[in-house]
Amino acid sequence: MTRYPRDLRGYGRTPPDPQWPGKARVAISMVLNFEEGGENNILHGDAASEAFLSDIAGAAQWPGQRHWNMESIYEYGARAGFWRLHRLFTRLNVPLTIYGVATALARAPEQVAAMKEAGWEIASHGLKWVEHKDMAEDEERRQIAEAIRLHTEVVGERPRGWYTGRCSANTVRLTAEEGGFDWISDTYDDDLPYWLEVGARDQLVIPYTLEANDMRFATAPGYIEGEQFFQYLKDSFDTLYAEGMDGAPKMFSVGLHNRLIGRPGKVAGLKRFLDYALSHEGVWFATRGEIAAHWAATHPHTRRERPSQMNRDRFVEVFGGIYEHSPWIAERAFELELGPAHDSHEGVASALVRIFRSASEAERLGVLTAHPDLAGKLAQAKRLTAESTSEQASAGLDALTDEERATFEALNAAYTEKFGFPFIIAVKDNTKASILHAFRRRLDQGRETEFREACKQVERIAWHRLNAMDL
Repeated sequence: MTRYPRDLRGYGRTPPDPQWPGKARVAISMVLNFEEGGENNILHGDAASEAFLSDIAGAAQWPGQRHWNMESIYEYGARAGFWRLHRLFTRLNVPLTIYGVATALARAPEQVAAMKEAGWEIASHGLKWVEHKDMAEDEERRQIAEAIRLHTEVVGERPRGWYTGRCSANTVRLTAEEGGFDWISDTYDDDLPYWLEVGARDQLVIPYTLEANDMRFATAPGYIEGEQFFQYLKDSFDTLYAEGMDGAPKMFSVGLHNRLIGRPGKVAGLKRFLDYALSHEGVWFATRGEIAAHWAATHPHTRRERPSQMNRDRFVEVFGGIYEHSPWIAERAFELELGPAHDSHEGVASALVRIFRSASEAERLGVLTAHPDLAGKLAQAKRLTAESTSEQASAGLDALTDEERATFEALNAAYTEKFGFPFIIAVKDNTKASILHAFRRRLDQGRETEFREACKQVERIAWHRLNAMDL
């Protein structure tokens, strides 16, 4: 059975407390992309010049030619922009993660030496700063291996983090399968790190950003002055900081490029933001490696059985009893487009209830008639399902006086005679008194209205049963 692979649920309504060091309200990851010297260029064996992320409006690749203006803009990043940023971050003592293109690092020995002297984390940004979307899987795997080899040769140790950027649909899986990365960042889907199961590998993912990113200086619509960049970073920080004060700390990634933010008029906005964030207590500036180490120690991954990954027999075994004596609902639900969003009680509830709602009236009537009478003869004979026994006991229906039992029996008889199915109510939402009140109220309804209400109560009972499971 093919399953829908995208995870549109994530942590849901209750994200974990990251427990950042020092009880920080927000963790800030500053990232500097070092791509200059690794971009598309016929000198690098590429078919055309670069056209991405520069100050040239409407830039296009020049097949078979060098693009002198584009090259010199990239060269500014390595020659001037990098050193301006190096002075800023070392003066403020703010840690930095480098996304280093391996071939670019190999062409920048002085800059690599400065990164190492500053104690910055140097992660891999791939072998070359080129598009990967059409790259064959085997070729991308080869380039990942070569990027690691060259990075290790240039830097002195293998990269522990990875970000391709211009990635393919295979990139995250391939980098996880490589097995040596503490973190990978080719996603933009959360405000917190999370674990990804890739085969036998539990891979930590630290999502990145394309909006709190100086690349917007080179796109439209985007930033046109440093103040706009500062304001966006400040607004993002203020929102996350406030959430942290409310007990929901998050992570904030900021993406930078030497040739963009390294220009004088742009870097002023970055400096304002760093000064602003540093003026607040409870802020943890950290490399992505430090964030990864903290997360792995504080929130280690534990694998669990996931509904969307169960086979048919197991799915029906686990969920076949959610709707009273009606395993056909689970059997049909298994055929739906299930995915990570269904690996929770709400997700399974949604799949099952879709089948119940789309069933014929006769099938839904069969589900209604499968339910026992409240406090009826089956209960007295202890012949209820485990779920029904627990539910009836939660409202005290297992400890009725003789008078109360006689009242329930009379109401049950009258209700069944009128509607042709037993009275059904989600007892976990009620007390003995409210159940009796609902009994008398619903006896006065027409059959069509009561059939609809009984079906809604069946859905609610199923929700409670799933909510009690460890999913």
